[in-house]
Amino acid sequence: MLLFNSNSKLEILNQVKETPFKLERQIQHLVEANLNTLLGLEFVKSEFTISGSVQRLRIDTLAFDRKNKAFVIIEYKQDKNFSVVDQGYAYLSAMLNNKADFILEYNEARNEPLKRSSVDWSQSRIIFISQGFTSYQKEAINFKDLPIALWEIKKYSNQIISFEEIRKLNATESIKTISSKNSDVDTVSREVVVYTEQDRLKSIPEKVQGIYNSLRNKILDLGDVEIKATKLYVAFTVNGSNFTDIALQKQGLKLWINLPKGKLEDPYKLARDVSNIGHHGNGSYELTVKNEDRMDYILTLIKQSYTQKA
Repeated sequence: MLLFNSNSKLEILNQVKETPFKLERQIQHLVEANLNTLLGLEFVKSEFTISGSVQRLRIDTLAFDRKNKAFVIIEYKQDKNFSVVDQGYAYLSAMLNNKADFILEYNEARNEPLKRSSVDWSQSRIIFISQGFTSYQKEAINFKDLPIALWEIKKYSNQIISFEEIRKLNATESIKTISSKNSDVDTVSREVVVYTEQDRLKSIPEKVQGIYNSLRNKILDLGDVEIKATKLYVAFTVNGSNFTDIALQKQGLKLWINLPKGKLEDPYKLARDVSNIGHHGNGSYELTVKNEDRMDYILTLIKQSYTQKA
């Protein structure tokens, strides 16, 4: 992709060139300072050391995902020869074998109590961040249930930073098919669960599935939208950020719009303000959808959040 700066008359284009980070540490400092903005996570600790199955492992950044109540390991890589699967599962296996250490580190770093029972270890995951991944590394994550994500970060001469997740392409195979070749994969797969859209559709009445699919197709037509399933809902994201989340229930859909209070234009007042009460999805607005009435109107509400994130 070529990037350009234009003058005020839009006649002369000047190419914006990439100016690579010289040190891995520069990337780490930038991400840690903007962890909530980039990934929606809470910072816990830099350079956290734990015991692995073979050696002690140093975690570059330890973070916490408050929405999913799970720890997230972040590693920064310049070397393009490492195996994202082998290394990722080694770190996750070490986490699951040292849960008490993670709880203790959180409590000390955040100065607030976190009980072991308050952590959903099944939602543990690891994120690798690099200026570029090889085609082999990108292909290696193409499993439907892999708790590993790759993000590319780039810096340009005009001080612009790009941050983009590498998408899985129509992944249908399970990582469990290779678990016999890697003991860490087998250990992690017994506890960590990566949910799919199909998981959320299970046991849902056909009528509700039809309502969901109708709305889903309209949302996908908005543009470059990615679907990510969680333990509680299906998230629709753009540029790595949730703009609407949908929980499938027996009687219909529960939908959240990721806009702060006071930022949604809703003349028919269909959305409920949930900014001051606990709720699963992201944002301050919640809707209940039990039929396809006003579907186009509901889409206009969702589009407001999509536009903000796109």
